[in-house]
Amino acid sequence: MSPLRWIFLGLAIWGAVHPMSYFLPWLLENGADLQGLVAAWKVSRATTGLYWDLVIAAVALTVWILAEVSVRRNWVALVAIPATFLVGVSFGLPLYLFLRARPVA
Repeated sequence: MSPLRWIFLGLAIWGAVHPMSYFLPWLLENGADLQGLVAAWKVSRATTGLYWDLVIAAVALTVWILAEVSVRRNWVALVAIPATFLVGVSFGLPLYLFLRARPVA
């Protein structure tokens, strides 16, 4: 495996684990309260701006993945879409780059 793929894999792992170290304690404290989670994201103008920044980045990444998968036929890369929306862009983007950088047969 190339050094670049190792970097992408490391970033994907970091992008999954680090944000979850903040999110999971919140979930344990508040339960699966989706309305409470969205309210926490919109507690100030700064967090609302960050929220929308990540939503737009996730949508752009999804469009990019769909466009490239349709051309490259790298179907396994579609796993990066649910990874992006269930964990975050910090996991989905490096995971997609890791999957995209594999040698094509």
